[in-house]
Amino acid sequence: MSKHVDNQEHKEILGWLTPIDYTHQQIDYMTRRQPGTGQWLLDSAKYQIWLETEKQTLFCPGIPGAGKTILTSLVIKDLNIRFQDDASIGIAYLYCNFRRRDEQKAEDLLAGLLKQLSQQRSSLPDSVRALYNHHKEKSTRPSFDEISEILQSVAATCSKIFIVVDALDECQVSDQCRTRFLSKIFDLQTKVNANFFATSRPIMDIEKWFNGCPSCEILASDKDVRRYLDDHMSQLPSFVLSKPELQEEIKTEISRAVEGMYAPL
Repeated sequence: MSKHVDNQEHKEILGWLTPIDYTHQQIDYMTRRQPGTGQWLLDSAKYQIWLETEKQTLFCPGIPGAGKTILTSLVIKDLNIRFQDDASIGIAYLYCNFRRRDEQKAEDLLAGLLKQLSQQRSSLPDSVRALYNHHKEKSTRPSFDEISEILQSVAATCSKIFIVVDALDECQVSDQCRTRFLSKIFDLQTKVNANFFATSRPIMDIEKWFNGCPSCEILASDKDVRRYLDDHMSQLPSFVLSKPELQEEIKTEISRAVEGMYAPL
């Protein structure tokens, strides 16, 4: 009975931090992924170094349609599988979406990270409960600085945390949202063992934040394009299916036309 009450309280407090749950998006994106695609990123030297190096940042720019979001979901899946037996590792992720700008202000984004790191702890952090109790009495919301402080304290209880953010270009720029958010993430990285992975369209104002950081451009690989085409060849007319040489020509020409631009991942 006591455990049930505690679970209900934890659920209420975490929902109060932010009602947004990115799990459903993660599941959706992984469902859309063509099996086998994106493995090139996980196998890359830059990704492996990012995994193994402390306080490392990996920035992955790419044009619209290059497959950034699907690759981000693959990174999140890889981290969850890789560290599923290590309770000391914290993993938190965000999918920025310009359609949800009203609920993705800088404090909302930090609250999303705090929520995920908190629910991964064996028990709800006292600092999170204290924040909730303080504001519940006054029917107020925590400030950006308050959330930042608690986020740092919870992150510090982990041996290492991974923060993954997709589509920084869709993070709103009004009220300096993106600036405040990135400033806090890089500040957090100086104080705790935090690795940061981010994707974005190539935008100068965003790229300048990652000057000096390792980067890996997201491109549609020939192998990924061919995997997709192989899986969808059955949808073509019967006269194409009866001619293997024509199928190969189609795959070759489409792969050549893509040239790393648009990936149906």
